Amino acid sequence: MSDVEQQLEDLRERLIAIAEELADLGIAAIQSAIDEDGVKAQRPEIEKRVTRARRSVEKAAAIIGQQPESTTI
Repeated sequence: MSDVEQQLEDLRERLIAIAEELADLGIAAIQSAIDEDGVKAQRPEIEKRVTRARRSVEKAAAIIGQQPESTTI
């Protein structure tokens, strides 16, 4: 594995960890809303933004993890 490939793999792993942290924050936001409002709780706006960010980070990690289609430069 080349140095660049190793750096990309390290970055991909960090992005996966960030996505997991964002998922935890989203769950915490939902739990907080439930704790405050009970059965009348609605999906918090902050959770929606965190979920969008998590999905974007997951997409970035997936893109980095893809094998190149061509090795011709």
